[in-house]
Amino acid sequence: MNARLQDVWRRLAATGRELPPALLLLGASYVPALDAQGTRLGELPDRALDGWGAVVIALQCLPLAVRRRWPVACLALVSVGFALDQLRGYHTFAGAALAIALISGGAHVERHRRATVVGLTVAYVALAVALDARGGTEEAVGYVTFYLLVSAAWAAGAWLRHTRSVEAGRRQQVAERTRTAERTRLARELHDVVTHHVTAMVVQTEAARYRTSDPEGLDRTLEAVADTGRKAVADLRHLLDVLDPGHGPDQRTPAVGDVLDLVERTRRAGQPVEYVEEGVPSPTPSGAELTVYRVVQEALTNALKHAHGSATAVRVRHDHEEISVHVSTEGPATTPPAPGSGRGLVGLRERVAMLGGELRAEPRPDGFDVHARIPVDGAS
Repeated sequence: MNARLQDVWRRLAATGRELPPALLLLGASYVPALDAQGTRLGELPDRALDGWGAVVIALQCLPLAVRRRWPVACLALVSVGFALDQLRGYHTFAGAALAIALISGGAHVERHRRATVVGLTVAYVALAVALDARGGTEEAVGYVTFYLLVSAAWAAGAWLRHTRSVEAGRRQQVAERTRTAERTRLARELHDVVTHHVTAMVVQTEAARYRTSDPEGLDRTLEAVADTGRKAVADLRHLLDVLDPGHGPDQRTPAVGDVLDLVERTRRAGQPVEYVEEGVPSPTPSGAELTVYRVVQEALTNALKHAHGSATAVRVRHDHEEISVHVSTEGPATTPPAPGSGRGLVGLRERVAMLGGELRAEPRPDGFDVHARIPVDGAS
């Protein structure tokens, strides 16, 4: 019921917005100075306004209040009023309502547009014949010229309709591209967060099976699994907070300073990692720092997944223009390569390219290298 009342209110509100211009045109039709400005088709003798004249003026002006809501009905009533105006020789200023109704009809008629144009054309021919039969002195060229003018009014409305349709289509495409980009970004973030933590937990859990005779080692391994799980839950909660429309500015974006924590967690998962950082990181975290974190995270995840136990080196170098990352894994894989979706490296290349940087992932006979160059200015 509330929805129905709201719909009725919207209709009334739209009509209320269109009513003042219609009343203004109605009042202008009684201004003596505008008598000579009325439309004259057929060249019949002028007739003074009378009671029927007031009806004809109202019939042309008042339907304009519903020209958007019911454009066909508005056009039909205005056309009848215009025909009576010309046949009786009032020639009032209200005749301008026909052009307004035609423009609105061209813009707002949804169905049977061609039938509407044909019907108006037939009605115009009948009006021209009737005016000639009543003694009109208009020549054929005058009727043709007037028809072209009213056709131009309809065409102007049709052009407005087409322009709105093109603009609506453009907005829809932009919205669809935005949704697609957002889904891609979320998929990338989920991959980066979930894959790293779950891979570490799988590796740690498999290692725990071989430590049943070492209670202290087993306890340390299980504690590392628990820590990794808690970190995964925290990161997932953070990502869900970002999805919340009421979420404020992101205060927990990983920065390059967190790379050391990432390295420590990977070491606890059984991967020997050497970490070297050169230069001074920016005091203000930006997209470049987050990208550095994601590059290292993905490289270490792949090292855990495909070369567990092999020596891995992480080097991060800062300068004024860019941050460079080099992650190198030595030696052949000690466990069968785990299947991967390929989403990680592809997403990283896209992320780095968006900042104007470059990422290369290169296998070599004795290991695997990941190089990234990330401009600092591109992330500002």
